[in-house]
Amino acid sequence: MRETEAALDVVQDSMMRLSERYGDRAAEELPPLFQRILQNAIRDWFRRQKVRSLWVTLFSSLAPGRGAEDDQDPLENLQAAGDSNREDTPPERLERSQVIEIIEKEISELPVRQREAFIMRYWEELDVSETAKAMGCSEGSVKTHCSRATRALAAALRAKGVTL
Repeated sequence: MRETEAALDVVQDSMMRLSERYGDRAAEELPPLFQRILQNAIRDWFRRQKVRSLWVTLFSSLAPGRGAEDDQDPLENLQAAGDSNREDTPPERLERSQVIEIIEKEISELPVRQREAFIMRYWEELDVSETAKAMGCSEGSVKTHCSRATRALAAALRAKGVTL
């Protein structure tokens, strides 16, 4: 991991999981348990980054350059694009609004559990365990729902001719 703050967050989350789940274990058992928890947390972080960057890239390529506001929610940027000072041509505004409508429609047409998992994980930025608790299901189910949702959205956008 190249981001110091993200690495520290992953280590801290791993230590918290270790203490919450294995606090009653003998001290000599903790190092290998921590290593496994940390490895899984790092793997999860990279998976999240890969999927999140796909969606951020997808949505941000639809929005005009926004400079210092790049850390905002991509959908907010798209919706606010009509209010920006940039001089868009009418065809550009129409195309952008049509693409936003397609994306919103496709997200709303996902099965309920996939939509919940997708929104919590990628828009609310909850981790897998937080999402699982909120949805009342296992972490594996959350991962499955998210994977199916992203595949369905990508296929639907391709089928509608949305290219980015």
